Amino acid sequence: KKIAKQYKLKCEVLERADMEKLGMGALLAVAKGSDQPPKFIIMEYKGGGKKENVVIVGKGITFDSGGISIKPSAGMGEMKADMAGAAACLGAMKLAAELKLPVNLVALMAMTENMPSGKATKPGDIVKSLAGKTIEIDNTDAEGRLVLADALAYAGRYKPAAVIDLATLTGAAIIALGHNAAAVLGNDKELISNLISAGEKTRERLWELPLWEEYAEQIKSSVADVQNTGGRPAGTITAASFLQKFIGKYKWAHLDIAAVNLVDKDKPYIPKGATGFGV
Repeated sequence: KKIAKQYKLKCEVLERADMEKLGMGALLAVAKGSDQPPKFIIMEYKGGGKKENVVIVGKGITFDSGGISIKPSAGMGEMKADMAGAAACLGAMKLAAELKLPVNLVALMAMTENMPSGKATKPGDIVKSLAGKTIEIDNTDAEGRLVLADALAYAGRYKPAAVIDLATLTGAAIIALGHNAAAVLGNDKELISNLISAGEKTRERLWELPLWEEYAEQIKSSVADVQNTGGRPAGTITAASFLQKFIGKYKWAHLDIAAVNLVDKDKPYIPKGATGFGV
C-alpha cells in the first residue's frame, strides 16, 4: 500500500471473505493452518495507454513449514524467502512506475503462510479451485502451485497479452540447474525466447524445460480433476504441468526461481541473502 501510494498505483487487497466469495478454494486450503490471515494483492500500473495488460503473478508464501507434510528442520529458516516470487512482482511494479515504462502492468500476489495446525489441510483432502477444477492434495508441501492455480485463473479477467508467473516452486529446479539459472516453461515460444534474452542481459539466466503432455500423466488423480504432486521424476516439469491446467486462453510463462532467490555469499552486485531475481 505504501509503494502504491508513493507511485500512484492502483492497489486492492482481497481478504479471506473476498476469496471465499470468489471461490479461491486452492489458496484458502493452504491458508487454513495459519493464524495469519491470507491476502490476495492486486496492483495495477497504467503507463501504456490502450495497450493490452501484461499480468505478473507471484507466489507469496511468507513462511513455508510444509504444513502437515512438514519439512525437515535443517534450512527451514530460509523458507521466510518463499515469498520471493511475489516480492519480485512488487519490485517490478515499483520499477515500472519509477522508469515510467510504456506498458500496462498488473501484479497478482497470492499471500499466506503454510503452517501445520488442528485446522490445517491434510494429505488426501480435495479442494475446489477458482477455475472450478477439483484438486486432490497429495502433499501439503506442494502448496505454491495451489495458490498460483487460483491466481492464474484470476489473471484471465484482464484479457492479458501475456501472463508471467514467478515462484520458488520446486527443490527439483535446484537439482536440475544448480544455483546458476531459473527454469522457464510455458506455452508460447516467443514469450519464452524474450524472457531468456532479457535474462542474458541482466545475468538472470533462464533455461527452458519441456512441457510435453506426457508429463501430465504423473498428476492424474482417481478422485479429482488433478493431483498436486507427480512424484520425484521431473518435479519442476510436473509442477508447471499442474499450473497449465489453471491458465486461460493466454500466452503464459512460468519461472521457477527456487534455485536463485537466495545466495549464500556476496556476488559482484548482489549481497549475500535475497537476490531480487526476476525483477
